[in-house]
Amino acid sequence: MHPAITTPTVFKKALRLMGNQFELSVVAEDEAWAHNCIDKGIAEIQRIEKLLTTYAEDSETNQVNAAAGISPVKVSEETFRLIQRSIRISDLTQGAFDITYGSVDKKLWNFDSAMTALPDAKTAKRMVRLINYRNIILDDRAFSVFLKHKGMRIGFGGIGKGYAAEMAKQVMKAAGVKSGIVNASGDLTAWGTQPNGEPWTIGIVDPNHSGKIFSYMNVTDVAVATSGNYEKFIMVNGVKYSHTIDPKTGLPVRGIKSVTIITPNAEIADAMATPVTIMGIKAGLDMINQIKNIEAILIDDQDVIYTSKNLHFSE
Repeated sequence: MHPAITTPTVFKKALRLMGNQFELSVVAEDEAWAHNCIDKGIAEIQRIEKLLTTYAEDSETNQVNAAAGISPVKVSEETFRLIQRSIRISDLTQGAFDITYGSVDKKLWNFDSAMTALPDAKTAKRMVRLINYRNIILDDRAFSVFLKHKGMRIGFGGIGKGYAAEMAKQVMKAAGVKSGIVNASGDLTAWGTQPNGEPWTIGIVDPNHSGKIFSYMNVTDVAVATSGNYEKFIMVNGVKYSHTIDPKTGLPVRGIKSVTIITPNAEIADAMATPVTIMGIKAGLDMINQIKNIEAILIDDQDVIYTSKNLHFSE
């Protein structure tokens, strides 16, 4: 008797985590084993969500925020290092990425409600005065975090799901998964190959038609993140304003419809997509072109496509 020959198959599971739709995929011959590995990845994302969420009173993020302007708060080394890396990205992007964006009052911008007018520039500027990553004081020996001013708040909306995807990938790889994908609402990290040995194929969304693909890329061992104004925006007097706010002005960014970042690490891909949108085409691409192992595709409001210098893809 020969044992039944099984062929590798993609097993996947989708669920809502960290306020986003996550889908974890594993290439395997054994379904039970695949789902066991996927569950390990999910458990890791849930662990990180507990650590970073602003929706639970006792999360480390909320403890730091509650003590803003009062006292430093000791956090886990993991949260501390993530904040440290976030500050490095703020330095690199000249403040276009800033985890203290949580300081902006929700009253200023709520893209879920029917906004009919932009706040005036003065009000917006006043609202963003607390956004300044330089006012996060870190103590490397005590692993403590101090927000200098009352009312300051940190949040990991710009980096958290990329970090979680990266960590879930590491956990699944450690469990023996040779090929898989962690997809966090379109920000994804893929490793290994499809069951047929080919690289994974991912689609870049057309910013004019959410759900439509304008270009495909073959990838392996790479993470891809897209920030676009096609998902959340408001129309004021016939003009589309994206949900991406410039932390310096408090007003929405205009000029770029979408930014896709391609780089080996999902955390960095997630964290870089929004600041490139804020920096604009020239400054954004100049920055990307100076960093090793990171590429970008930008689409401006006129549908012109720009790519970083080492990227060649077919439309």
